[in-house]
Amino acid sequence: MTRRAVIIDLVRTPFGRARPDGALAPMHPVDLYAHVLDALVQRNDFDPALIEDVITGCVLQVGEQAANIGRQAVLAAGLPESVPAVSLDRKCGSAQQAVDFAAQGVIAGAHDLVIAGGVEMMSRVPMKANRLDRDNLGPRFAARYPDGLVGQGISAELIAAHWNLSRDDMDAYALRSHQRAAAAEDSGSTARDIASIDVEGNTVDRDEGLRRNSTLEKLGGLPPAFESERMQARFPGINWSVTAGNSSQVTDGAGAVLIAEESTASRLGLTPRAAVTHFAVVGDNPLMMLTGPIPATRKLLARAGLALGAVDAFEVNEAFASVVLAWQKELGADPERVNVHGGAIALGHPVGASGTRLLGNLLRILEETNGRYGLQTMCESGGMANATLIERL
Repeated sequence: MTRRAVIIDLVRTPFGRARPDGALAPMHPVDLYAHVLDALVQRNDFDPALIEDVITGCVLQVGEQAANIGRQAVLAAGLPESVPAVSLDRKCGSAQQAVDFAAQGVIAGAHDLVIAGGVEMMSRVPMKANRLDRDNLGPRFAARYPDGLVGQGISAELIAAHWNLSRDDMDAYALRSHQRAAAAEDSGSTARDIASIDVEGNTVDRDEGLRRNSTLEKLGGLPPAFESERMQARFPGINWSVTAGNSSQVTDGAGAVLIAEESTASRLGLTPRAAVTHFAVVGDNPLMMLTGPIPATRKLLARAGLALGAVDAFEVNEAFASVVLAWQKELGADPERVNVHGGAIALGHPVGASGTRLLGNLLRILEETNGRYGLQTMCESGGMANATLIERL
């Protein structure tokens, strides 16, 4: 019998700005993830003892996010002690990879009911906290890349230069992200995914990073974020144009997805929203780093036997505006099908959890437009990307 992995439900927290006064900053990351696990179970009528694994994306697994945060959150959420968990790191694609592994396990017969999700509290566990010596990757790595690699912001600049993307292009795209995200929030669409949370007596129920008053003039006044004398000398042809305004926001957040084998869902009275049907993961040039969604998309479509035009909605993570614009330009995708409800430039990018937010947007867009196929792809540190295809049911 052919087994099919279906998505039953998805829940995420509002995303908060990663700073000391951010909306979610007082929360412990275990409690934040436990909140969405509990909300997912409460929203769906099934025995939580049936959960066979909780696969969790988390990039910075140190400090308060160490010790297999997935398992700690299972226990903090009050789920049965029999429910196991594992935590993984595929950089920005961690939560998406958790979904892929969960669905693959269902298809293979390893699970019948599983939760996939992710969490990142970037206000409490800052970027690079898990790198004791970020420049020392060993002599063999140094021998292969004697000039060294660069940070993601520089990679975003290299992408903009390679695809001839202007500052105006990127700022206009950034403004679009805020406008689309605001429209989705105003329509009530975004609220379907969000489990509001009480933080020190305050109810947080909206994404904090959305800038409704953003304008092209304000975006145009921001200085380049990654320009330096050293990088100018290394890359003399760069027209420095990546700013805080056309980059994703550093953010706190968590999300979780309930995935089941289709006949199990039917037996439990759970209604599927979509099937997770195809997967791809690629490695790409680690200097350009963020170009992986291009070959990942091509690989996924070839594997599924679909043309690009057959896909009704795309979610391409807005790590930087240049990443999405280069992807669109290279593949010839219809911009009106890409990130319809905005993206990480407006909503933020809690790196271990963002995949759940993209998937939530993708599901809702397909349901709101009666679309059939949705494709999600994420660039990842080190020159990787994953891509996932879902089919609305």
